[in-house]
Amino acid sequence: MKNEPLRVLFVTTEAYPFAKTGGLADVSASLPRALLKTGVDIRVIMPLYGSIAKDGHKIKKAAGPIRHKFSGRIFGFDLLSNSDDGILTYFIKNEKYFARRGLYGTSLGDYPDNALRFGFFSKAALAAAETLKFKPHIIHCNDWQTALIPFYLNFVLNNDDFFKGIKTLFTIHNLAYQGVFGKIFTRGLGIPAKFFNADQLEFYNKLNFMKSGISYADSINTVSRKYAEEIMTPEYGCGLEGLLAARGGDLSGIPNGVDYKEWDPRNDKFIKENYSPATLDKKKACKKDLLKCIGLDFPQDRPLIGYVGRFAYQKGVDIIAGVAAHMRELNAAMVILGKGDAEYKRLLKEIARKYPENIRITQVLDEELAHKIEAGSDIFLMPSRYEPCGLNQMYSIRYGTIPVVRATGGLDDVVVDFDDDRYNGNGFKFIPIDSAACLRSVKRAIMYYENSEVWRKLMLQAMKCDFSWEHSASEYVKLYEKMTE
Repeated sequence: MKNEPLRVLFVTTEAYPFAKTGGLADVSASLPRALLKTGVDIRVIMPLYGSIAKDGHKIKKAAGPIRHKFSGRIFGFDLLSNSDDGILTYFIKNEKYFARRGLYGTSLGDYPDNALRFGFFSKAALAAAETLKFKPHIIHCNDWQTALIPFYLNFVLNNDDFFKGIKTLFTIHNLAYQGVFGKIFTRGLGIPAKFFNADQLEFYNKLNFMKSGISYADSINTVSRKYAEEIMTPEYGCGLEGLLAARGGDLSGIPNGVDYKEWDPRNDKFIKENYSPATLDKKKACKKDLLKCIGLDFPQDRPLIGYVGRFAYQKGVDIIAGVAAHMRELNAAMVILGKGDAEYKRLLKEIARKYPENIRITQVLDEELAHKIEAGSDIFLMPSRYEPCGLNQMYSIRYGTIPVVRATGGLDDVVVDFDDDRYNGNGFKFIPIDSAACLRSVKRAIMYYENSEVWRKLMLQAMKCDFSWEHSASEYVKLYEKMTE
């Protein structure tokens, strides 16, 4: 190992700019780049969704059609590639499974064959590695969609010379999404009946992909230190806390980082004025531009609160709605960007209809507007019920946009409450999961906002924080090295 670089196959179902539904895409773009800088020989592999080719990315054929001896009834596939910024990304092309509009489903729900789609992807990623003669030291699997890879390596390919000695790291980005399917899929996935029991892959008489990653990977990590502790408790373990606790010695928390190439007001291509701690007054132009973009005629000297994220129970969107109802009395405004569950869409639309002078909602995925909200808002709200890591609180801190967050997971790790530490504080936190507690912290933030001297000190303090990927990448390298000793 000392005489050769670490070889890593990074398996993911989304990576920016090719395909994105959430933070996994940002991580899958930024972490490999940071690892490459440390000397790791890393290749990324993901599905070729229908939207990728249409978006005009430079992709060429690398191999195919490919079939593999262990695949059983697996369909053949072509392997395509893209090389950008030094990162080689491979794409699994199979029109039956991936030539669809959505990554995981439609507005009506998940695709009913997702078990087969991502079981196929796991097999295809392994077959692609052998076809390319790229034998990694580590296969880095991400979330439930890739969680069968450790199972296949341990019980299907365990006697195959090419795959012998390969270690697996399984990263849990969000334990709540586990990939739970009917028992009927086990046969199509090539999983023998003997593995369908409570100690292995069965979960309340269903097949659980996440259990495969946790049970069979050589090492497990999640994306913040606090969340690694939380998921071993009944409150956050989603029914798998016992299994995670049993593997506690192999479980660690490595926080995600921020790609400051994409998220930094000094060089952000989407915002009205680039600014830094030395030119902080230029942030006012970004606020003016944001208000214009969302069509909100609101005084620029009053606080503007932003939210960017999914409309989901996890994100505390009902809490956001509860706080939004107080914007008029606080003489504040709120801008909300995201999409998600229909019930939360209706709830937010009703609040916006009731308070049109104070609230704007955009229910689409708009990367440019997301950047404008980070730069133009004064306060950023993240009242998550749980948050494995969170990225927007780190983006906000870099932009001098002060986060108000619930003290959970990565939010608790990153945000230092200004009332607890005036010298290192970079935001505000609350604990109870309700609108009243969140509103109290928003009011605390607004109280300091009224004092321009103190608020500027807080903004500058926040902007000095460094959450770059280099720190996280070095921790991953240490973990890889430990796994291959």
